Amino acid sequence: MSATAGRIIAEPRRSARGPWLSLLLVAGVVAIWEGAKILFNIPTFMPPHVHEIIGDFFRRGGSGELWLFIMAYNAAYTAWEALIGFVLGGIAGLLLAVTFARWRLLERGLLPYVIASQTVPILAIAPMVVVWLGTSWVSKAVIAAYLTFFPVTINMLRGFHSVDRDALALMRSLAAAPRQIFFKLQFPAALPYLFTALRISATASVIGAIVGELPVGSRFGMGVVIINAAQYYNWRPANLWAAILTSAAIGIGFFHAVAAVERRVVRWRPADAEPWQG
Repeated sequence: MSATAGRIIAEPRRSARGPWLSLLLVAGVVAIWEGAKILFNIPTFMPPHVHEIIGDFFRRGGSGELWLFIMAYNAAYTAWEALIGFVLGGIAGLLLAVTFARWRLLERGLLPYVIASQTVPILAIAPMVVVWLGTSWVSKAVIAAYLTFFPVTINMLRGFHSVDRDALALMRSLAAAPRQIFFKLQFPAALPYLFTALRISATASVIGAIVGELPVGSRFGMGVVIINAAQYYNWRPANLWAAILTSAAIGIGFFHAVAAVERRVVRWRPADAEPWQG
């Protein structure tokens, strides 16, 4: 077996038991949750019963509209911001990785600053971005992109550097142009690393969009819902928990969307890049 073939493994068949195990785990957590509240007489607000959280979606707001529709509208608004940020951040991260892989001097000079950019708390950056760009969806998408580009840059760099040196030497000996080497060898080899980064970035983009909605002035989005629900938590805790679960559902949906695309695009992977089996 060649060195290249030895590093490549076929993607395992997805286990049909995965979703059922996840559902059983959720059911177990709910049972422990409810049992602990009954056994230890835990107050409603820490945390509320599951049926109270579900019931919050079906109560009516001040205008008579079901909270289910209010939550769905704000969730869609946040998902749109996160999606734009995810795309922008993914493109920016990919371009940075390609640039660094092509010019090693730029990688040595700029990569430390790329890493340093992620040490600044997003809560400190978000208000400034909102002030500069306004309270529209654009500022939230930029904040989401800020959290998205870094995993793509780092993982793609690793993917570009993981190319089998024998295969690279072979292509160069055949007088392959740099563009041919990139598109026929380096980029396909880096695809598993790209999707690993995109799975991380998918959830990070949702967090970035929600954080961008927290500053005063935002009108729509799950960040606004969470802030409003937190103000009334003492006497209506189920509303905050419903908002948190809805926000989590957006991130989970993004994650599984990327994983679904990965299963159709990536037919092979390096031995050290494990596929997502969820």
